[in-house]
Amino acid sequence: MQVGIVGLPYVGKTTVFNALTGAGAETGGFSAKKSANVAAVKVPDERVWLLGEKVFKSPKITPATIEYLDFVGISRGSVERGELDRALLGQLRDVDEIVHVVRAFRDESVPHVEGSVDPVRDIESLELELILADAQVVENRLSTLRKEIQAKKDPALERERDLLERCREALENEVPLRELEFSPEEERISRGFGFLTRKPMLIVLNIGEDQLEEAEELMGEIERFTSRPGCAAIPICAKLEEEIAQLEEDEAEEFLREMGLGESALNRMIKASYELLDLITFFTGNERETRAWTARRGTTAVKAAGMIHSDMERGFIRAEVINWRDLLECGSYSKARQEGKLRIEGKDYVVQDGDVLLIRFNV
Repeated sequence: MQVGIVGLPYVGKTTVFNALTGAGAETGGFSAKKSANVAAVKVPDERVWLLGEKVFKSPKITPATIEYLDFVGISRGSVERGELDRALLGQLRDVDEIVHVVRAFRDESVPHVEGSVDPVRDIESLELELILADAQVVENRLSTLRKEIQAKKDPALERERDLLERCREALENEVPLRELEFSPEEERISRGFGFLTRKPMLIVLNIGEDQLEEAEELMGEIERFTSRPGCAAIPICAKLEEEIAQLEEDEAEEFLREMGLGESALNRMIKASYELLDLITFFTGNERETRAWTARRGTTAVKAAGMIHSDMERGFIRAEVINWRDLLECGSYSKARQEGKLRIEGKDYVVQDGDVLLIRFNV
């Protein structure tokens, strides 16, 4: 899974990136760079470690991972002025989710590009830039489509044109595409365009250490955005979290308790992203490797098999399924079979969060 971090210049995007990844990327001057910072993090999930160490006793334990990409600042008017690098925009169109870092912290030594701190205005400004970027893609494709349809009547091209015209109307009214309902076919057509405003958006309100007690109130000010489809928000003190990310695990836990934060920014971000993207985790394991896999809720057993290996999907026979906790209590597949806790499921079985799968296949 890839997550793109965006925002206006000097709002703390790279500080958030460092807090999540511990990468120690350069902050401040990064807004002038033409490439994204990239780092992968392991998804904290004790279940994969418990299964690997206590049930399968695997020498290799592989957690799920998330790749974070920290993009350059997007100023108001950037799209219209053609200032956004095409390659960077292409990278952003490939991510699964957009994290929009919004400044709420007060710091006179870091002037705001708009002259004042106003989260509502900044959310609207960046959303408008993404809308304009999508509108350019729609217009370019519609221009080509009209010529293609004029030369040759094709129902598939006409369906694409109808969808894009609906998208254009929404974008002209400054409505992000994530608020439109698409049929499965329309979703398939739109996927190739990588529309930025179709992607789920997690707003990260970057607050100051002196605003920790005001977090709930500050979140209330942006509620009208987070109540919209495909949007969510969490508050983070990025500067503080960046410092925590540099500590040893036990020191970090103690510091979080002292600050009354409960969980690290990484844990909270991942939970929010999984919820927003409607993701689940399933597991596989044997004497060689225990692994966690991330899938969309609603994924069937045969599609989950294909995530593990294409041969498993092609030659799928059945899946032997057990909840991770039941397997942990039994201690082995053989004991789980004896106790009748290992179920036989077909290709249409919908995989549940926490399932451990043993795929039977033949090619």
